[in-house]
Amino acid sequence: MSIEIARIKKSFGRTQVLNDISLDIPSGQMVALLGPSGSGKTTLLRIIAGLEHQSSGHIRFHGTDVSRLHARERKVGFVFQHYALFRHMTVFDNIAFGLTVLPRRDRPTAAAIKTKVTQLLEMVQLAHLADRFPAQLSGGQKQRVALARALAVEPQILLLDEPFGALDAQVRKELRRWLRQLHEELKFTSVFVTHDQEEATEVVDRVVVMSQGNIEQADAPDRVWREPATRFVLEFMGEVNRLTGTVRGGQFHVGAHRWPLGYTPAYQGPVDLFLRPWEVDISRRTSLDSPLPVQVIEASPKGHYTQLVVQPLGWYHDPLTVVMAGDDVPQRGERLFVGLQKARLYNGDQRIETREEELALAKSA
Repeated sequence: MSIEIARIKKSFGRTQVLNDISLDIPSGQMVALLGPSGSGKTTLLRIIAGLEHQSSGHIRFHGTDVSRLHARERKVGFVFQHYALFRHMTVFDNIAFGLTVLPRRDRPTAAAIKTKVTQLLEMVQLAHLADRFPAQLSGGQKQRVALARALAVEPQILLLDEPFGALDAQVRKELRRWLRQLHEELKFTSVFVTHDQEEATEVVDRVVVMSQGNIEQADAPDRVWREPATRFVLEFMGEVNRLTGTVRGGQFHVGAHRWPLGYTPAYQGPVDLFLRPWEVDISRRTSLDSPLPVQVIEASPKGHYTQLVVQPLGWYHDPLTVVMAGDDVPQRGERLFVGLQKARLYNGDQRIETREEELALAKSA
């Protein structure tokens, strides 16, 4: 079932929480709402569920406006971070609960409920724990029960509010993999909230990055990493090096050093330069590509690559994080050389386009 979010605004008193949010989610897609605290992601999820009401705008499920429908009438499954299981009920009864409280005309027979719950227990690999109570389960097992309970009523939309946030790292990884397999099998439309970037990019078809009540970017996970739409996305997603300098003509000046950009930007003046650790050119010998001297202050082998923290020598004050391929691990104190040709330049929030980007924009105009 598709979801259409059309010009949603939400305020609590004088505080604007969502600013004219529009987003289309095709049927069967899994989407992550990703952002820092206060970005509006949980409020948006609760509006989709009907647990909050928007100040203006519309929510449509498969073309039908559900903006004024109560949460019960929207027929979505909702999974909370802290499970919300009934402590006095067994695993079996927790999963069956949503079916047993349906209106009499819609309620399955006791035999049908038993069959359905048994199938779900097998699906979430908890059949052997059907008679246990929540206090006797691990965190990962409780979350599987919560997911099974949400799926029992056969929702076409599944909403999850930081579903793995209370679990340790290894259990989170296992449950992410399991949720993705479940989604591939059942093909439900799913939206979940997270602040964990790895979680968002590993599981979903599309990542929606939010900040201060706005959508910064809605894209495939790899595009969010490789082609950040805004400065916020660039800085929020993963580790990034930032240097301040000045563009003069076709050169970037930082400290006493300068090097050609390969083009002359229309903007001239102070800029911030950004590079992911793996975008920094690094070498043991100076060259045109790697002219800037640095000294290794930390070296962390990661298998097929080494993550380094290096201190620029005489040309910048803050350390840089870089990645060096190969098995030959540099030693602390070793002198290396870096290049910053793959950098993105910003003047405030405005991206300074490369020559290729300027030409592409001119052709599309």
